[in-house]
Amino acid sequence: MEERYIASVDLGTSKIATAVARVEGEDIQMIYYKETPSEGIRQSYVFNPDKASKQLKYAISKAETDLGLKIHQAMVGLPRYYVKQEIARAEMERTEEEECISQEEINMLKSNAVDTYPLDSPDKEVIYGAVAQSFTVEDSFQTPESEIVGMVSPTIEGSFKAFIGNKRSSTNIDHVFNKVGIAIAEKVFTPDAVAKAVLTEEERENGVALIELGAGVSSVTIYHGNIMRHYGAIRFGGNTVTNDIKLECSTSTELAENLKLGFGACMPDKLASMSEKIIQINYEENATERQLPVKYLSEIITEREKEIINAMLYEIEMSGYADTLRSGVVITGGAANITNISALVKELSGYSVREGYPLHLFTSEGCAGINETEASTSMGLILAGAAIKSLNCTTEPKAKNTETEKLETKEPTESRTETTTDTHPTDPVVKPDNKEEDKPEGELFSREEIEIEKPKPKQEAKPKKSKKAPTFKWIAKIKQTVTDGMNNLFEGMDDE
Repeated sequence: MEERYIASVDLGTSKIATAVARVEGEDIQMIYYKETPSEGIRQSYVFNPDKASKQLKYAISKAETDLGLKIHQAMVGLPRYYVKQEIARAEMERTEEEECISQEEINMLKSNAVDTYPLDSPDKEVIYGAVAQSFTVEDSFQTPESEIVGMVSPTIEGSFKAFIGNKRSSTNIDHVFNKVGIAIAEKVFTPDAVAKAVLTEEERENGVALIELGAGVSSVTIYHGNIMRHYGAIRFGGNTVTNDIKLECSTSTELAENLKLGFGACMPDKLASMSEKIIQINYEENATERQLPVKYLSEIITEREKEIINAMLYEIEMSGYADTLRSGVVITGGAANITNISALVKELSGYSVREGYPLHLFTSEGCAGINETEASTSMGLILAGAAIKSLNCTTEPKAKNTETEKLETKEPTESRTETTTDTHPTDPVVKPDNKEEDKPEGELFSREEIEIEKPKPKQEAKPKKSKKAPTFKWIAKIKQTVTDGMNNLFEGMDDE
């Protein structure tokens, strides 16, 4: 059986995720997954193609060097924000009315519905994708796609949910890939692809809401009867939480992000003795220190997460499917790793909640990171590409260790993300410990002292020497309590 390779690129607000899979028949083996900082992207859309292309060129060159393959095309995801949904309909008279309805006829009907849909602003809008809702034939109404194929009728009428997005956001992706010199195999509206990567068929059949928490966008996709029924998104995500920490704690964006990753949690009342701890940040450069109660940090995070989750719950209510979600809620995405986020969703919604990791639809031995929630979009794109039987994204092996290759894989000097443009050079960075076995039950961390270090360059070159890094130390007792009136804490905060 012929071997082929599928490559995908997830253009995220905070990262560009590049993935490659080896496909042989129905067997999918993940052989590469790497995340690199993104630039020129916010709220999941490319606003500066030139900056985005520099980061993508580095990511692609790195993948080619590591794999010894030449990537000439890739699956890519479309933006998740500024998307509206409308119903598109189409009908057709069948020439062979006594023959069984084929899948090709259904695909043709779908294409007709998309092509003939009257966009409000054709010069500014484009249809990102469409999902079949139901079909009507001679003696059957609201028939799902899984049943319509094989039926007999002189006519077919189809109802499709069309997802309409900004045309410029789509063409900017073309500019990025043209600058890099690789083709786009297919642009995918990712919510449906992600759902197929993390939701079981039983969940999609019985009714489920998939909440995807990204850095710049949070979205919810609702399934019922194994059909995507509703989609909604807001422009708040993990970066918004980081910005809240930055403003309330008067620190830099980079330090705020590392505090969130290393010590962040929702629901401070569920942190047990951890909530009584204080993070002490020592700056040896200017002999100053700062103290941050863990409970205070958790309260900042919790308030913003409540706002995001309540917006998702509002979308669920507006969909009309709130009472049909027998499988509850699944949360995924890079910002779904906050401790206690699942418990917070359950408390606010009343639904059963689980974290959405990629399903075991592939092998991934030696491919670190692909089984995490932040890789769900990449895995969805890979599965969509694998379904295209004629697609092969690579060509002949590429020679390694050449001088040209070394130049190509050198990371751009401007490699910071949009969220770190105002980083202070003297701020420390948390070095979180992600080993679950090191955490005692009911607590986030078990170590008495956590080492931190200066931010290191993203490239693999030897970093420059710097002064001795400061440290965080736990203080046994809180030196000051968190004041009451936390409801007023976030007044005046930047919604961005």
